[in-house]
Amino acid sequence: MERRLRRAATVEKVRWLALVVVLSAALATGGCGEDQGARTDAAETPATVGGEKMIVAALGDSITAGSPLWDPDPAARRRIGAGLDPESQYEYWAELRLDGVEFRNCGVFGERTDEIATRLEDCGRGADALIVQGGINDIAQGRAVEDAAADLDAMVGRGQQLGLTTAVVDVLPWNNGYPDADPKIRALNRLIHDIGRTRGVPVFPFYATLEDPSNPGRMRAEWTIDGDHPSVVGYRRLGDLIELP
Repeated sequence: MERRLRRAATVEKVRWLALVVVLSAALATGGCGEDQGARTDAAETPATVGGEKMIVAALGDSITAGSPLWDPDPAARRRIGAGLDPESQYEYWAELRLDGVEFRNCGVFGERTDEIATRLEDCGRGADALIVQGGINDIAQGRAVEDAAADLDAMVGRGQQLGLTTAVVDVLPWNNGYPDADPKIRALNRLIHDIGRTRGVPVFPFYATLEDPSNPGRMRAEWTIDGDHPSVVGYRRLGDLIELP
């Protein structure tokens, strides 16, 4: 997992700007495993130099992992069995479309933001960029949204301190938690967008991208597989949020 090369933060920011992330509002109308689907084996993917690959560390919960049809942990994939599908990751679709980019999937099912934060150093080691995602499990487990937002803010700040160009993701609608959870999700998302403005980092609008306009606060039926996680079609829409110029 070790990388020999690390850039200064200013150099990383320049290259990120060269690989512009476009957050498309039009889409509104989520331990590294083996090298399958989105790239998950950091030991075999060198950091971007010149024309080589840019490594994006995707850190989060089951939405980052690709649940319920994918997981970066080989043991979890064995439990999934015959239904296993690497297309059930937003990273898969983003990597497929972006030249010169590989994603490191560091998603863990069920983790709160405080638990996700403990894995940031390992996930980000040797990477060029970091996408921070999380918060729904905090809400599901009764944690205050302010505490979850503080954890997310700290992760974004730590990523910047490590010289990683950093982005953050807002929280998806939760069909199975509607209507009780939706006000908390919206409140946390407002705080996440505040983090983006304060830290000067992109916020990927996962909520708006999968929300059903005819059923606010819920994912559209074809974009969710179980009311908790996106379907493959849903993950593809999330992956399409990242664009090259």
